[in-house]
Formats: sequence, structure tokens, C-alpha cells
Amino acid sequence: MKRGKRSEARQRILETADRLFYQEGICAVGIDRIVAEAGVAKMTLYTHFPSKNDLILAVLQYREETFFDFLRDAMERHRQRLNDPLHAFFASLKEWFTSPDFHGCAFQNAAMALADPNHPATRFARDHKRRFTEMLRSVIEQSVGRKANEFVPMIALLVEGAMVTAAIQGTPEAADIAWNATQRLVQASARAK
Repeated sequence: MKRGKRSEARQRILETADRLFYQEGICAVGIDRIVAEAGVAKMTLYTHFPSKNDLILAVLQYREETFFDFLRDAMERHRQRLNDPLHAFFASLKEWFTSPDFHGCAFQNAAMALADPNHPATRFARDHKRRFTEMLRSVIEQSVGRKANEFVPMIALLVEGAMVTAAIQGTPEAADIAWNATQRLVQASARAK
């Protein structure tokens, strides 16, 4: 029974910290605010997360899981109406950009806010981007086959730029622009060979 309560409290802390860090920034949100909004005692938070750095890392791990779940579900939905897996990926990206609580990429945000390349959360953000690029590689392979390696670095850069642009400009059109640029890259490569 005690274990279930701990897990429930831990989940509430994670969800609250995730929401606040994402909306307001890691450096702007203190432990006292998280404790108050999660409805837990400070000791409960420190039982699960011995420091704010531990909490930041756990939040990014949680965010990665929920982000990849969202992306898989959205791509599956878009794939039902679009024939191209890569097009479905960009449609999913645009769906994310149009969500009312979109505040950019949490991993980009964390790396910039922490400004320490050796911080465990910064290292996790860097590893996340590697895992994200590998997922994108798989989608590109489904669309263009063996030529995927040629396109992965360029398309990944377009996607990262689209995330930043959508957050700064507050508009989802960056996903369309990145999709159009991706199509042109693929078509230009096909014509050149």
C-alpha cells in the first residue's frame, strides 16, 4: 500500500514538474512551487528526487517517453490518409506545433537553459536527439529506401530548425516549410542520379 502511494506521488511530482518546466522554463521554476502544485510534502519530493537536478533528469526521461508515444500515435493516424511515412511524420510534427501547450522542444529548451554540456540532463537531451534522429532515419528509410543515409543529417537539421521556428514565431507553418524542403532534397537527388 505504501509503495502505491509513493508511486502515485512520484507520478504527480513528475507530471507537475514536466508541465511547469515546459511552460515556464527549468530555471524559472523552484522546488517549492512544484511541491505546492503537486500537493505533496517537500520531503516526499526529496524522497523520490534527492535534488532538483535529479528531478530535471527524471522529467526529461518522462518527456521522452510521452513524446515518442505521441509521435507514434500521430504518425499512425496521419499514415492512414497519407501514403508516405515521411509525409505522415511532418504532418505529426505540425499537429504537435498546433497544440495549445506547444512551447518548443523540451530537450532543446533544457540544453539551452542549463548551459552546461556536462550536466546529466544536457547529456540526456543530447542522447535524446540521437534517439530521435534514429527514429527519423527509420521513417526516411521507409520513404526513400537505401538512400536514407544521404538524407538523414539534412532532414534532421530541417526538423530541428522547424521546432525552433515554430516555437519562436508561434506558428505551425515551419513544419510545412520543412516538409517542402525535404521533398525538394529528395527530388533533386533523384534527378541528379
